[in-house]
Amino acid sequence: MPLLRTMARTAVIAGTATSVSNRTSRRQQGRWAAQEQQQQAAAPAPVAAAAPEVDPIERLKELGQLHESGVLTDQEFAAEKAKILG
Repeated sequence: MPLLRTMARTAVIAGTATSVSNRTSRRQQGRWAAQEQQQQAAAPAPVAAAAPEVDPIERLKELGQLHESGVLTDQEFAAEKAKILG
Protein backbone atom coordinates (compact mmCIF):
# COMPACT_ATOMS: atom_id res chain seq x y z
CA MET A 1 0.00 0.00 0.00
CA PRO A 2 2.79 2.54 0.70
CA LEU A 3 4.05 2.07 -2.86
CA LEU A 4 0.61 2.85 -4.30
CA ARG A 5 0.32 5.94 -2.08
CA THR A 6 3.76 7.15 -3.21
CA MET A 7 2.86 6.64 -6.86
CA ALA A 8 -0.42 8.53 -6.44
CA ARG A 9 1.32 11.37 -4.66
CA THR A 10 3.96 11.58 -7.40
CA ALA A 11 1.26 11.65 -10.07
CA VAL A 12 -0.56 14.52 -8.32
CA ILE A 13 2.66 16.50 -7.90
CA ALA A 14 3.65 15.93 -11.54
CA GLY A 15 0.18 16.91 -12.77
CA THR A 16 0.19 20.06 -10.68
CA ALA A 17 3.65 21.00 -11.90
CA THR A 18 2.61 20.49 -15.51
CA SER A 19 -0.52 22.57 -15.04
CA VAL A 20 1.38 25.43 -13.41
CA SER A 21 4.08 25.29 -16.08
CA ASN A 22 1.54 25.45 -18.91
CA ARG A 23 -0.33 28.32 -17.28
CA THR A 24 2.91 30.25 -16.79
CA SER A 25 3.92 29.66 -20.41
CA ARG A 26 0.57 30.93 -21.71
CA ARG A 27 0.73 34.00 -19.48
CA GLN A 28 4.29 34.79 -20.58
CA GLN A 29 3.36 34.32 -24.24
CA GLY A 30 0.52 36.82 -23.77
CA ARG A 31 2.89 39.34 -22.22
CA TRP A 32 5.37 38.96 -25.07
CA ALA A 33 2.59 39.44 -27.63
CA ALA A 34 1.44 42.61 -25.83
CA GLN A 35 5.00 43.97 -25.73
CA GLU A 36 5.45 43.25 -29.42
CA GLN A 37 2.24 45.10 -30.26
CA GLN A 38 3.36 48.09 -28.18
CA GLN A 39 6.73 48.15 -29.91
CA GLN A 40 5.11 48.01 -33.33
CA ALA A 41 2.70 50.79 -32.39
CA ALA A 42 5.50 52.93 -30.96
CA ALA A 43 7.85 52.35 -33.89
CA PRO A 44 8.24 55.53 -35.92
CA ALA A 45 7.04 55.59 -39.48
CA PRO A 46 9.79 55.02 -42.01
CA VAL A 47 11.59 58.21 -42.84
CA ALA A 48 11.33 59.39 -46.40
CA ALA A 49 14.48 58.89 -48.38
CA ALA A 50 16.88 61.78 -48.07
CA ALA A 51 17.76 63.83 -51.08
CA PRO A 52 20.50 62.17 -53.08
CA GLU A 53 23.94 63.27 -51.98
CA VAL A 54 25.97 65.48 -54.25
CA ASP A 55 28.97 63.77 -55.76
CA PRO A 56 32.02 64.75 -53.66
CA ILE A 57 34.08 65.41 -56.78
CA GLU A 58 31.45 67.81 -58.10
CA ARG A 59 31.23 69.52 -54.73
CA LEU A 60 35.02 69.93 -54.63
CA LYS A 61 34.97 71.44 -58.14
CA GLU A 62 32.32 73.94 -57.03
CA LEU A 63 34.35 74.84 -53.96
CA GLY A 64 37.46 75.27 -56.12
CA GLN A 65 35.60 77.67 -58.41
CA LEU A 66 34.28 79.64 -55.43
CA HIS A 67 37.79 79.81 -53.98
CA GLU A 68 39.31 80.97 -57.28
CA SER A 69 36.67 83.65 -57.71
CA GLY A 70 37.38 84.98 -54.21
CA VAL A 71 34.07 84.04 -52.61
CA LEU A 72 35.78 81.62 -50.19
CA THR A 73 38.93 82.39 -48.24
CA ASP A 74 41.75 79.88 -47.96
CA GLN A 75 40.57 78.90 -44.49
CA GLU A 76 36.94 78.46 -45.53
CA PHE A 77 37.98 76.44 -48.56
CA ALA A 78 40.21 74.18 -46.43
CA ALA A 79 37.44 73.67 -43.86
CA GLU A 80 34.82 72.74 -46.47
CA LYS A 81 37.25 70.48 -48.28
CA ALA A 82 38.03 68.68 -45.01
CA LYS A 83 34.29 68.14 -44.41
CA ILE A 84 33.80 66.61 -47.83
CA LEU A 85 36.87 64.40 -47.69
CA GLY A 86 36.15 63.34 -44.11
